[in-house]
Amino acid sequence: MNISVVIPLLNEEESILELHAWIKRVMEENKFSYEIIFVDDGSTDHSWKIISDLQKSFPEVKAIRFQRNYGKSPALHCAFQRVEGDVVITMDADLQDSPDEIPALYKMIVDDGYDLVSGWKKKRYDPLSKTIPTKLFNATARKVSGVKLHDFNCGLKAYRKDVVKSIEIYNDMHRYIPYLARIAGYRKIGEKVVHHQARKYGKSKFAGLSRFVNGYLDLLTLWFLSVFGRKPMHFFGLWGTVMFILGFIAIIVVGASKLYAISQGLSHPLVTNSPYFYIALTMMLLGTQLFLAGFLGEIVSRNSTARNDYKIVEEL
Repeated sequence: MNISVVIPLLNEEESILELHAWIKRVMEENKFSYEIIFVDDGSTDHSWKIISDLQKSFPEVKAIRFQRNYGKSPALHCAFQRVEGDVVITMDADLQDSPDEIPALYKMIVDDGYDLVSGWKKKRYDPLSKTIPTKLFNATARKVSGVKLHDFNCGLKAYRKDVVKSIEIYNDMHRYIPYLARIAGYRKIGEKVVHHQARKYGKSKFAGLSRFVNGYLDLLTLWFLSVFGRKPMHFFGLWGTVMFILGFIAIIVVGASKLYAISQGLSHPLVTNSPYFYIALTMMLLGTQLFLAGFLGEIVSRNSTARNDYKIVEEL
């Protein structure tokens, strides 16, 4: 199979039939063998009924339905486990991503040897309340990740199949798939300017400020995990040991000063008024706790099995 098209969606009943017809036309014109995997992320409209009816008439249509809304990352994760195409294309269901871009994206993967190609909506038709935070976010993501992309959030992307089989997407990490691919060892990551269309039906699922803030927190998490995720002891153990040693040295210094003061008759044997003693003791306690946190993190990282456990109620 040449191509797997993965489409996560939430309440997009107006656009599903039009999007399917558009993809079908592009695929047939280019003589691609393909599948389309719709992932219904807990829609409350008639999206699932429309997809079910499509599947009865078109064998290339496959579908996954979540019991509730989990988010885009779980939708992509479950679809990636099932894709069969040599090239995997992801796109949004709102008709803002153009299926006419698929042949060029496919060529960049197959002929030009890219591992991943991300769309860049250079000219956007979104409101300023969305475009300005997006620009700030992308600038930060480029700096932290080292992946030189203009548009991390673009839903239109193309991957070699082994890339999506090699990465794990969870929480809201879908926006960082290029970074995840780079961490996994895939270095040939490209970008293509793609056409962006104004939303035709429904309303945007953009979460505003909360998504902007959560994006930075996710980026920080991913950076930390990429550096220390498999070896949390390297971070917590290091700083725990440093704090414990500094506290221990401070205790010795304070204790020696106390003994000297006692020998000179300048201090009561059982009382200390020095705040440094309590600061040093606190550092030793914090150092011990950090070390134990690193140890527990090692245990958790080696035994976590349910990070991507989602309830699928139906599958076609």
